Amino acid sequence: MKLDILNTLDSNGILKELGASSSKSVAASALAKLKVPNKKTEKYRYFDIEPLVSKDWKLCEVKEQNVEASGKKIVIEDGALLNSGDIDGVSVEVAEFSDIDAEHFDGLYFLSHLMAPKAIVIRCSKDSSFEIEHNYTSSECLINYRVVILVDANIHCQISDSFKGEAKKSFILSGYDIFVSRDASLKFIKTHTLNSANYTPIFTSRYKVDSSANLKISSFDFSFDNGLNLFRVELKENANLDASHLLYATDSAKYGIVSEIVHEGKSSTSSQIAKSILDKKARGIFDALIRVQNSAKWTKAHQNSKSVLLNSGAYMASKPQLEIYIDDLEASHGSTTGQLDNKQLFYLQSRGIAKDDARKMLILAFAHEIIATVDDEYLANKIYADFETAYYGKYELDCMKTCDSCEESILGIE
Repeated sequence: MKLDILNTLDSNGILKELGASSSKSVAASALAKLKVPNKKTEKYRYFDIEPLVSKDWKLCEVKEQNVEASGKKIVIEDGALLNSGDIDGVSVEVAEFSDIDAEHFDGLYFLSHLMAPKAIVIRCSKDSSFEIEHNYTSSECLINYRVVILVDANIHCQISDSFKGEAKKSFILSGYDIFVSRDASLKFIKTHTLNSANYTPIFTSRYKVDSSANLKISSFDFSFDNGLNLFRVELKENANLDASHLLYATDSAKYGIVSEIVHEGKSSTSSQIAKSILDKKARGIFDALIRVQNSAKWTKAHQNSKSVLLNSGAYMASKPQLEIYIDDLEASHGSTTGQLDNKQLFYLQSRGIAKDDARKMLILAFAHEIIATVDDEYLANKIYADFETAYYGKYELDCMKTCDSCEESILGIE
């Protein structure tokens, strides 16, 4: 189907066209108002959305099947639950879900919900740590599914999100609805390497952080092709959000973050830091809004974007924004875009370090601030390996184990 034909329909027509339940009328009304995005849609102005929504897609059918329950990994393949994991205090089911964020800014968020009759619902009722793996195998189709995470009150969880597979020329439309209950905390760590000539992902999500709860988002995207992450966060009284994003994009990739962080409750806090490393003709995107409602006295909100362009053809679209409706708060935002510091390069070369190695050292140092926010040593090392593999084409520690010449070069042995 062509998604842009939905723009000609009213909410009842959208429900009928997509075969969606009347319980999702809120989503249909919102989509009829916001429309399926096009090149004039503000949130997609730096991203080539029209080829995706105007193409006549074959829909990937999500079939219910026998689900394994082993290990500490939840596996989703082409939108279908394959392994629910055997995790103490974590339940997983495929169920209808209608608690949709009526205030979301993205039409594709509502479209994704309308196209998914059921969602994969994960409830955490005990402290836990586990992984969600997304595996894409179906080529040249639209893969749509939703995942819901519910963290109960006073529960503390860590979830790592990973991706694999080569669904060539497919369109992945998915995302999370995450609810962190009162006095609970969630560390959500997403790592995604997107190879060239692969699928195109658009993840559009909603995070609701209840009173005195904490949400920490760490996203690491290493991309050779187009993709976009869109999310909206609601912060209640004394809630806290710590969001950090690292992007490495190369070739002609267009990739990035579009977000809204909404402070609704008193004394809520948010910090959002994004670092982008762009090579060749890549375009990075950071379109981020912090909105402080008039009910959110004594808010603390900080936002910053830093980008390094490694090539004259690279481009960064950075748009940090504050929208404030109250005086009693602390808020800041900023953005810097530049190249590697020639003085630092000269200093390292003056100490006998080759220019290419000096560039690598500075790039790693730039990325380190974001990777260091992951306090799980195993995950942090894996992210370092993924980043080095994306940037260098190899992970140097693995190379040293198998190649004497590499080891000698790194150690300075003639």
